[in-house]
Amino acid sequence: MKLVVQVKLLPSPDQAAALEATLVACNRAADRASVTAFEVGVFSRNALQKLVYVELKAGFGLSAQPAVRTVKKVVDAYSALRANVRAGNLGPAGSKRRLKAQSKPIAFRPGAAQPFDDRCLSWQHDASTVSIWTVHGRLRGIRYTGEPGQLATLAKYRKGEADLVGRDGKWFLVATCEIEAVPLNSSPVDWIGVDRGIVNLATTSDGDNYSGRRLGRYRRWRQRKRAELQAKRTRSANRRLARRRRREQRHATHTNHKISKMIVADAQRTGRGIALEDLGGIRERGRLNAHQRARLSTWPFHQLGQHLAYKAERPESPSWKSTPPTPRKDAPGAGTPRETTVPTGTLSAVVDAGSLAPPMSSPGSTCATAHARRGCSSTHPYHQGPDALDR
Repeated sequence: MKLVVQVKLLPSPDQAAALEATLVACNRAADRASVTAFEVGVFSRNALQKLVYVELKAGFGLSAQPAVRTVKKVVDAYSALRANVRAGNLGPAGSKRRLKAQSKPIAFRPGAAQPFDDRCLSWQHDASTVSIWTVHGRLRGIRYTGEPGQLATLAKYRKGEADLVGRDGKWFLVATCEIEAVPLNSSPVDWIGVDRGIVNLATTSDGDNYSGRRLGRYRRWRQRKRAELQAKRTRSANRRLARRRRREQRHATHTNHKISKMIVADAQRTGRGIALEDLGGIRERGRLNAHQRARLSTWPFHQLGQHLAYKAERPESPSWKSTPPTPRKDAPGAGTPRETTVPTGTLSAVVDAGSLAPPMSSPGSTCATAHARRGCSSTHPYHQGPDALDR
């Protein structure tokens, strides 16, 4: 399995200026390579490199390896665009967004992240420093810091290139670590049902309730402050808005981390699997008002499943996964196989909670997992309308 570790660089002012100039030069070169690729219609790395390699080195001050990584970044960007088009992520064929994305070359922000491989970037883990190539020469002895557990993972498992990221005057290196996932467990002793919601972020069949009341107040307060600052339209308001960026996102991610860690720990300790509620198609189940759409779309439910998946596979806290259990013959929809809900690799298995429902529960019932765990029948039918979101 692959994990991403982020460390914070602590450069001096001169070093920070060199890093910023490097990102600007690399992204200007990437813009030029992107235009050439779009005009000529060449999107393979070797073919595009033959066309732009000399120009990138002579015109933008890049040495050999950074020029190669810049070409690869452009090729990867076009590959991602084609994948999004095929998957329909940019809208149906003929939509304005899709046509606009395909009608012009991909552009790169001056401060966009730049990948560095081991020829351009070396790590000194004992001294907590890095040596990195820049357009002003190689910088040595740049200190970095991070969470101790992540630094240990970085020193032991790092593999491949790392991205240099500049954000709000701060500098980070984002590195990829490859860790061997724990083996499968084909026979969990039981299942922990996890029901996801908005009022209650997660409710398990053991009766553990991870309430979202405080989080809801926090998010509403953030929304009001954003609206107030946006209405002022002053320089001071814009600066405050910029400082507030991503704070709610980081808070939500931190909350999902805590919830998933506790659920995985319970499942590991008791040797059980995790049955996660299937939220597929929830937006099509009813017509929503504006405030309900905002509540539904701003909380990262999918991220909670992703956190459950990778935490279950980490060797630091061994846990297991398995294939889903066979649905009961008398359960609704038992005649046809039910689709399992990935995140793949969550402890034991992440299965559609509806497959564990007792006979009286309607398919897709949000509380079916808890009822199945307790061995009782559902007394309240699942509401298909917008009121079902406020649970």
